[in-house]
Amino acid sequence: MASKPQEGVYQGLAAIGTAPDVAAAVEAWLAYLTTERDLAAHTVEAYTRDLGQFLFFLGQHFGGAPDMAALLAVSARDARSFLAYRRSQDVGSRSLSRSLSALRMFFQFLERRGYGKNDAVRAVSMPKLPHAVPKLCPRRRATALMEGADIAAPDAPEWTLARDTAVLTLLYGSGLRISEALSLQVSGAPIKGRDTLRVLGKGNKTRVVPVLPVARAAVERYLDLCPKKLGPDDPLFIGVRGKRLSPRIIQLRVEKARAALGLPATATPHALRHSFATHLLGAGALRAIQELLGHASLSTTQGYTEVDRAHLLKAYESAHPRA
Repeated sequence: MASKPQEGVYQGLAAIGTAPDVAAAVEAWLAYLTTERDLAAHTVEAYTRDLGQFLFFLGQHFGGAPDMAALLAVSARDARSFLAYRRSQDVGSRSLSRSLSALRMFFQFLERRGYGKNDAVRAVSMPKLPHAVPKLCPRRRATALMEGADIAAPDAPEWTLARDTAVLTLLYGSGLRISEALSLQVSGAPIKGRDTLRVLGKGNKTRVVPVLPVARAAVERYLDLCPKKLGPDDPLFIGVRGKRLSPRIIQLRVEKARAALGLPATATPHALRHSFATHLLGAGALRAIQELLGHASLSTTQGYTEVDRAHLLKAYESAHPRA
């Protein structure tokens, strides 16, 4: 069994004690993830940490830093021993699953780039993940949360209250992630009768979602009250200093609203997004959910623009409780 690594041992390949040929392959892989795969920085950082932990474990397991030949000879039992070692450190199934995914990607990269082939890691089964139940807000609580900005901060400027209400209304009314709502530009704002919104979600995938009249009215009211004249290329939602609004501002406003309204800790901005899906599902709008949420594990969203928009809007407006 490998000993627990010292703090900071994953700060660089040199600290891990990687053999030169393996270090070169790792650096090439990380460059591939960053440039060719265009993965998010935090994802690359997580994969770097996962692979670093694996290489460190192999160094302890084999009694020395493995070179490429040793790496290509790693067995399924070695990989399972690594997962068991990480499990002994109280690492959860989700993190272990991500680590195994990173290792599979790395060995696949080695094969494609001509370093050699090793199917052992691919043969290891993914850890079973617990079924995650989304935290939801009942209809009345979701509505109270959206309309509770003025209760939570009665002394705040009127335009910031209108801004926060508009953001929360988009989360619940269109199923947006908070990052998606705050990344909107003025040019894409749901105003002037626009009944859809183009959203750039995870994995740089674009989807189109309907916008309810109540959400459009909330955004228009915010823009009317906003003290700064915003141009088409400016962020739609800004802070008091004129910069793009931080998600933390919305999270803090919701925390205060929960306290003022007596809502549970599960009433969060992201819970509004889950509530959007659940309330539609309760009304029988399953196919709409698959296209509106933009989840990678659901039906692809790229074919959304080919769907009859009028038919989808009709189903959406008849199903959503805020329509």
